[in-house]
Amino acid sequence: MNLNYAIFRSEPIMTLKDLAQIGSHNKREKNAYASNPDIKKELSQNNIELVPLTNKYVKGFKIITKDYEMEHKERMKSERTDRQKTFNQMLDKSKNVVADELLFTATHKFFDNMENDEIKDWGNTCMEFVYKDLGYSKEQILHATIHLDEETPHLHCVVVPLIKKYDNRTKKERYTITKKHYIRDKIHLSELQDKYHKRLIEKGYDLERGIKGSKLTHQKTKELKKTTRYYEQKINIMNNKLNSAILDFEDKMKTTKNTFVGKDYVKVKKDTFESMNNVIIESKRINEFQPKMEQLFLEVDNYTKSHEILENDNKILEKEVQHLKAKNNDLNIENRYLKDLIDSILKVIKDFFRTLLQIGNEETKKITANEIKLHYSAKQLNKNDVYQIAKKTSKEEELFKYANIQYYTKIKSNNKKEYEMEL
Repeated sequence: MNLNYAIFRSEPIMTLKDLAQIGSHNKREKNAYASNPDIKKELSQNNIELVPLTNKYVKGFKIITKDYEMEHKERMKSERTDRQKTFNQMLDKSKNVVADELLFTATHKFFDNMENDEIKDWGNTCMEFVYKDLGYSKEQILHATIHLDEETPHLHCVVVPLIKKYDNRTKKERYTITKKHYIRDKIHLSELQDKYHKRLIEKGYDLERGIKGSKLTHQKTKELKKTTRYYEQKINIMNNKLNSAILDFEDKMKTTKNTFVGKDYVKVKKDTFESMNNVIIESKRINEFQPKMEQLFLEVDNYTKSHEILENDNKILEKEVQHLKAKNNDLNIENRYLKDLIDSILKVIKDFFRTLLQIGNEETKKITANEIKLHYSAKQLNKNDVYQIAKKTSKEEELFKYANIQYYTKIKSNNKKEYEMEL
């Protein structure tokens, strides 16, 4: 099942210089983007302006904050000369942001076969979240645009969190810019992401919420590379152990083949069972590891997409992102290979169990039944496995009862009694 994930991120903009650079990128003011080959300039004309801005970002910012700047200039008149700062200097040296960039997108398949009008409707739903859930007014939106000239459509919404709040020192209301008024902390951000996902679902979009509380979220590139290397080493170790167990099992099976006696029974050595158990145990370990691998694939995919969008002018980061993509693809291929291998191995083992129940002597059948019970209790076999192994054998009733499989359901057909198994 292919899941599409809703993505909402918030990136602070700390200085007016940063704001100008982001504006140049979002408005596609460069003739070419060598650092980001995903941008196709010939398609930039298709980008959708939800809140257009005819001015450059800094000029638009000054229009939004004109009252704040006037207030600052008045306040500077009463300051000592050595403490006076221009409005721009005050903003750049402040610990507060000058603006906040909100990024909205989804995994790539979500946008497959979407017309531009449909993508615009999705973008307008994102803007409803900005207005109604985050609480920004239209006057605080500097610019909002949907980029359609990259691989995955995405919405950049740059807001100026300008508010008026009571100042205890001066005992009156003053302007300030503070992102924390709208997104207080990581916990609040997670709650907002829940609201964003809910709003999309209510509008009929088939999207999953991103992984909640993931330890990998927002890791730096070096940290994510380290994590990827760790998983790569771990899967290699697990693969080697599984291959070793398989080779040992195959070796023991060669010996076992020589012990077949008579037409109606077979003897199996104890160490053959032990080697087979090792294969099952190693297979189970890899199966238990699968969710962690799948989470890593998703995190790497989301991480690379968001950084391609937000930091596409950084050539060094771009190389790191491409490296992670390639590594993720290699791990994904290895993961699929292991899944297929495990399925094949388990099928051989189940067939082997069934053969022993069919033609083994009573002692072999007893040992085999006990082994099946152990593996079922350890959740290495499920009810369907037990059913397929034990049906129409002398241990059928015993194993069905142990696995709590309803024994038979009687049905009538053509006036004859027939039986159907229920799992």
